[in-house]
Amino acid sequence: MNANRPKKILFLITKSNWGGAQRYVFDLATGLPSDRFEAAVAFGTPGLLADRLAEAGVRTITIPSLGRDLSLTRDVRSIVELLRLFRRERPDVVHLNSSKAGGIGALAARLAGVPRIIFTAHGWPFAEKRNLAWRAFAFLGSWATALLAHAVITVSARDEQLGKRMPFCAHKMLLIHNGIDLAMPLGSGERIRSAFPPGAHITGTIGELTHNKNQIALIEEARRDPSRYVAIVGEGEERGALEAAIRRYGLGERVKLFGFIPAREVLPGFDTFALPSLKEGLPYVLIEARAAGLPIVANRVGGVGEILDAPDLHEFSLDQMREKTYALYSA
Repeated sequence: MNANRPKKILFLITKSNWGGAQRYVFDLATGLPSDRFEAAVAFGTPGLLADRLAEAGVRTITIPSLGRDLSLTRDVRSIVELLRLFRRERPDVVHLNSSKAGGIGALAARLAGVPRIIFTAHGWPFAEKRNLAWRAFAFLGSWATALLAHAVITVSARDEQLGKRMPFCAHKMLLIHNGIDLAMPLGSGERIRSAFPPGAHITGTIGELTHNKNQIALIEEARRDPSRYVAIVGEGEERGALEAAIRRYGLGERVKLFGFIPAREVLPGFDTFALPSLKEGLPYVLIEARAAGLPIVANRVGGVGEILDAPDLHEFSLDQMREKTYALYSA
């Protein structure tokens, strides 16, 4: 490698929608010092992440066969496509994100002889409350990914502890918390406030509408408590099911879906922030809610407790996250 040229960092993620893992990739890819690094991001399906990266001037690459669901034919095709990509791009570092991209990407990167492979575990899938057979399969996949990677970043201390239990992988685990701009400006929250009666106490949540984010729990609480007003911010695959539940229970005046809106614009419209998630890595939005000074009600899953119990938010700064991660690229 020419020591004078910037190191090529290739990020890989399964979906390019806008969730925590996608925000993580965006924050790292757009913050790389151009005199030291050259960034590109590869993903399976186009989405908001791809659009934002293009606006920021970061090169993107689509891998059509890379999908989230398991499919032997597609997965084999993905490995072949990634092998060709890595041989063509010749990255110095491949940084893998999400379980599916991690497993397939780590194997392809090893076969292509990529000098440094880094995997970020945004919450271990085998820690989910699923049946034993599924968790055993998820553990084997996670372990294989960790074995193939040169370094594994965990975003919470809990996941670091779980990762260190994997045979032959303890020395690869490194804790680097997700980080935000702690001085982020906040909006007025008027878009939320104006949707509910004056004086209503609004419980709000922000996140991708998925089973693991468990927004249905807030709808069920509103069904039981006639005084509960709920604002759900985000988009995702569960939107139809959530809309159906709101209609079924007749909650249209007290529970509202707002679609995707940046957290900083809506947090001031909440009186209480709720995070009913069944699974988390280290949720950005919880750091933002705490930085905004909101009372918080949350399930203590993943790294949630680390955010709630931290004496201050210094450990969760964007600058610190970038500095520690970029040091890994330079190692």
